[in-house]
Amino acid sequence: MKIRIEKDSLGELEVPESAYYGVQTARAIANFPISGLRPHPTFIKATAMVKWAAAETNIMLKKLNPKIGKVIQQAAVEVIEGKLHDQFVVDVFQAGAGTSHNMNTNEVIANRAIELLGGKRGEYKLVHPNDDVNMSQSTNDIFPTAMRVAALLMCEELLTALARLEKELGQKAKAFDGIIKSGRTHLQDAVPIRLGQEFGGYARAIQILKEKIKTASTGLREIGLGGSAAGTGINTHPQYAKRVVAPLKKISGLSLVPAKNLFERMQSLGDFVTISGALRGLSVELIRIANDLRLLSSGPRTGFNEIVLPPVQPGSSIMPGKVNPVMAEVTNMVSFHVIGNDLAVTMAAQAGQMELNVMMPIVNFNLLQSFEILTNTINLFSERCIKGITANKEDCLKFAENSVGLATILNQSVGYEVAATVAKESVKTGKSLREIVVEKGILSAAEAKKVFDPIKMTRPSA
Repeated sequence: MKIRIEKDSLGELEVPESAYYGVQTARAIANFPISGLRPHPTFIKATAMVKWAAAETNIMLKKLNPKIGKVIQQAAVEVIEGKLHDQFVVDVFQAGAGTSHNMNTNEVIANRAIELLGGKRGEYKLVHPNDDVNMSQSTNDIFPTAMRVAALLMCEELLTALARLEKELGQKAKAFDGIIKSGRTHLQDAVPIRLGQEFGGYARAIQILKEKIKTASTGLREIGLGGSAAGTGINTHPQYAKRVVAPLKKISGLSLVPAKNLFERMQSLGDFVTISGALRGLSVELIRIANDLRLLSSGPRTGFNEIVLPPVQPGSSIMPGKVNPVMAEVTNMVSFHVIGNDLAVTMAAQAGQMELNVMMPIVNFNLLQSFEILTNTINLFSERCIKGITANKEDCLKFAENSVGLATILNQSVGYEVAATVAKESVKTGKSLREIVVEKGILSAAEAKKVFDPIKMTRPSA
């Protein structure tokens, strides 16, 4: 492998000649061979957006030579478009605060800009990673700003996926509205409901969570770019912090605002705790809904068998014909993982001291991973599970008619005590409540027919 020699404040180091990264990235590669995990593509793009905005502002404020600034921006755009991502090679578990990722970005953009000027990689007299690409910046304001931008971009994708899931559940609620089934509380027989009502509850739960996530993401829009090393804005133009947000809004397409207090933006990761907590709440609801679907489709001969989930793969390597609820199962597993990610985010957020929280890399990795796996899973859950669910109308009705929960409707006609006696006899004999009240003369056949009207029992106004 051909190499070039680069040097920094610690001395000289060999760098692959073909690499767009430089000496500080090479040191990080040697220092952190930990997980093999690389930065999320959206985070790479978000960091390049911040570099583009910084260059634009420094040109505007006449701090950066426009010729150098424009090639920095051109190189940043290439990264935003998905190019050179293979050059972002620092492990996600890295130096505190994300210094290594920032320098990786600075070096890649600088070397690409050097090429655009006709130079060779490593000729930093043309474009310098620190002096030019990192002008008016510190890792301490760059990294959390890129975290915010990346999280907001991925949040939009998640909200789109949730809207689709809400729609699919809502469509099932309409399709199943006329199907009577037994309700269940404590996993025991309860009063009748309609299958559509059950699915309508799921749709509403997702709608609520969608709104909560929107609200939880609001704080991420306040950007602390310009705080520099500790929030004072050292080495920046007096107008830099106020002006840099506008070009960042332009390149990202996001609704961003300048920080009300640069020190708070650098000290606190509270906004990330809030959005991560919202993803945890979403995961809890997804687990609940997926578990309900697993129960409702259990069987087909020895379970509820009230609904049929679409078969997507054979369910057993030994039992022919078996089909498992795999899309609901994977939804559970992903949700468990997101809840674990949230715990790591919480612990890292409380570990900050004074002017900086150096645990940002793990907060960033876990949060973006949670966004990604939730978005992918919800899209699959909608398409390969919810969309194809069918109902076993006859089984639903059979359970409803034989449920001892029907005794509840007798309260208004014969009183609680008589209704309880009828329910006990139904359990003992296996006869329906309707049969028993007619046999014993508690109600006439006509009265029983009216009282046990299943549709009316699912409409409180009736």
